[in-house]
Amino acid sequence: MGVIVVELGGPEGLRVAELPDPVAGPGQVVVRVRAACVQPADIAARIGMIPGGPVPPPFLPGWDIAGEVASVADGVADLRVGDRVVGMIPWYLTRGTPGGYAELVAADADWLVPVPDGVDVAAASTLPLNAVTAHQALALLAPGDASTVLVTGASGGVGGFAAQLAAQRGHRVLAVASHDDEAWVGGLGAAEVIARSTDLATLGPVPAAIDAVPLGEAAAAAVKDGGGVVTTRPTPPIDPSRGIRQQLQLIHHDRDVLAAMVGQLAAGTLRTRVAATMPLTEAAEAHRLVEAGGLRGKIVLTV
Repeated sequence: MGVIVVELGGPEGLRVAELPDPVAGPGQVVVRVRAACVQPADIAARIGMIPGGPVPPPFLPGWDIAGEVASVADGVADLRVGDRVVGMIPWYLTRGTPGGYAELVAADADWLVPVPDGVDVAAASTLPLNAVTAHQALALLAPGDASTVLVTGASGGVGGFAAQLAAQRGHRVLAVASHDDEAWVGGLGAAEVIARSTDLATLGPVPAAIDAVPLGEAAAAAVKDGGGVVTTRPTPPIDPSRGIRQQLQLIHHDRDVLAAMVGQLAAGTLRTRVAATMPLTEAAEAHRLVEAGGLRGKIVLTV
């Protein structure tokens, strides 16, 4: 069983369907999915607004999965049946074949890392796309030692992880929080929590920003001339006379980084939150809730 997009557009285009059980090919395992995190990228795919153009239906949405290994094919040495795993389906390559909204997924073993005992699989499923993106955005930004970093969208997935990782590296983090979410963001290690209504131009200039919303020019207004901005989606060009290095972070899978993020979650040094869990069969309603906004954490589909 899975949830497929049968037509591009609204959440009503998601349908529960019976699917044939996948078979692991060489170097693959079949994962019995227990949790699949709902991401804005899933909604973009359902609408058809994704890089490379829309995927013709039917297809399976879903990047982030966690569960247990159900079967193992030849060529896999480090995973066994019954192992708890979490991973990111590189949907930018698979484009729904496979996707994560399914009871069973045939996944390359390299997409997956073990989940330690005691770590909730729903919480683990929030890490792959967002935490790895945040790690790579910070690496792309490459702020100097003990720099000041502005992070927009710190109440959200990528922004929340980016604030934590930047603070761990000794940076002074200015984190923009959603209304009434200042306490959570303040617990992520930010030196200063900024209300979302703040004119960011009044903060700066700061050397660097991770614009995880993204806000575009509103965030760039806080960055000093010659500084750097990394965004999670394309934004209009910044005035070239300012000399700001403007870069777009697009995820690329990194198993080692994902394993490190899972390790931090297990150790309690990386925080995440799940707003709600919902059965996989209620994926359409989950999409409606995500699109409505105002959530404190991720919605995770459970099987």
